[in-house]
Amino acid sequence: MTRRTMASTPAVRCAIYTRKSSEEGLDQEFNSLDAQRAAAEAYIASQKSEGWTTLPDRYDDGGFTGGNIERPALRRLVSDIEAGQIDTVIVYKVDRLSRSLMDFARLMEIFERHNVSFVSVTQHFNTTHSMGRLTLNILLSFAQFEREIIGERIRDKIAASRQRGRWTGGVPILGYDVDRSGASPQLVINASEAIQVREIFDLYLDRGSILSVVKVLTDRGWKTKSWMAKNGNTKGGVEWDKGRLYHLLTNILYAGKVRHRDKTYDGIHEAIISEDVFARVQKQLAHNGRHIGPATRNQHGALLRGLLFCKSCGKAMSHTFTTRGGKRYRYYTCTNVIKRGRRRCSTPSLPAAEIERVTVEEIACIGRGPAVIDATLESACAQANEAIKTSNDEKAILKRSLRRCHDELRTLAGDEADGAKRRSADVSDQIDSAERRLAEIEARLATRRAEMIDRDDVAEALGDFESLWDAMTPREQVRLMHLLVSRVDYDAADSSIEVSFHPAGIRALADETRTRDSQPPAPSKPNSKEAAA
Repeated sequence: MTRRTMASTPAVRCAIYTRKSSEEGLDQEFNSLDAQRAAAEAYIASQKSEGWTTLPDRYDDGGFTGGNIERPALRRLVSDIEAGQIDTVIVYKVDRLSRSLMDFARLMEIFERHNVSFVSVTQHFNTTHSMGRLTLNILLSFAQFEREIIGERIRDKIAASRQRGRWTGGVPILGYDVDRSGASPQLVINASEAIQVREIFDLYLDRGSILSVVKVLTDRGWKTKSWMAKNGNTKGGVEWDKGRLYHLLTNILYAGKVRHRDKTYDGIHEAIISEDVFARVQKQLAHNGRHIGPATRNQHGALLRGLLFCKSCGKAMSHTFTTRGGKRYRYYTCTNVIKRGRRRCSTPSLPAAEIERVTVEEIACIGRGPAVIDATLESACAQANEAIKTSNDEKAILKRSLRRCHDELRTLAGDEADGAKRRSADVSDQIDSAERRLAEIEARLATRRAEMIDRDDVAEALGDFESLWDAMTPREQVRLMHLLVSRVDYDAADSSIEVSFHPAGIRALADETRTRDSQPPAPSKPNSKEAAA
């Protein structure tokens, strides 16, 4: 006679997840997150006979929307699930976990992959059955619909408020404080800051240069608006730069107006700057920027435009010019200097013609020495190999994603519920998209491998570079430079440059050189001495 021993009920480790969209009320002794957790703990206690126990870790997201899954506590929850530390996830309502049907489906996929159950305290269903999944999808559809309706209402409210001249929120600006004592926040003038704002507008009208005004403000120690955020941290209060100053000079709030999309309305707040002064500043800004259109950006044939970088600070060096005595001089200047002033970078402005000449000579020298050819080949191949590795990594990620999608599709194949059919359609779309992307990566890898160069390619492309360069027009030289070179770094410490090449450009130039050399020379007419002989 055999004896059967009663096995003890296995423990079910329950994690409680709570969320609240706004931070309002979270500082209370017993807030919404605590109430959600208390309800979940009571539910777990009712399942004590089934072995359910509450994990001590709290997964609380206060002040985070349910419209996406970028939440710190949710990320910790998923991480612990993947580590095998959780058996069941408990929430007060489904929309506490997510208000997005797609995001919820992704979370459910993670739960199912790690055999984790999901329970909503106020909405009873079992996610292991098709009816439970259908109920979940219906609830989530209404939650997502509610979120979208709320978004539309907020946008309509902002439009209506702007039309009435009200400030509808955002980052506080210099010259105004935010009065929140009434039903809606209003801008009120900060007298000491308003003096600075008027002085800034006057300085720009007097000097006509944003960078010149930035230098004055830096010398005076003036900073941007400083304010206290809701979390108690101090924001703003940083040095002025070109971008921040331009934003101030173009902010129509200072003229007592508010803007909504492409329309302007009279504001209910007091203006700091007169409409006449504001209009004159906008006219001056437009006048200064009239030559910045894309059609005129490289009208002076800047050979290294977009290629030259300052090694000291890593910023690009922009092509600029100045006019003295009726003659125009071209330079390359570090954008850090252009944006924040000379003290931000020690690299001086470089005469454009000189640095361009040195770069061309550097490229021409490569084809003259075996050691330089080998160094160039090593650098170019390293770039190509890095690009191939990046593509292979993306390819591996896509293949893993495709396997998961195919597994999910097989799981959903026998489920006739509407929610399952919609999910199957979504997964099929994901598979199509991933397969198209995979084909693109395969094509890119094939191109990268075909572009791999050898020593002969470098020697062919750059061996007679000077003759080829001299035979080209300025426009052709710009195109060749951008074909060959990916980057030129200038080191002000020793006045040296470092040229990085495009492997594909070297291969293309080498092929073109071989084709040109293989063609028979055109017959030439004999000169008078040859004819006499």
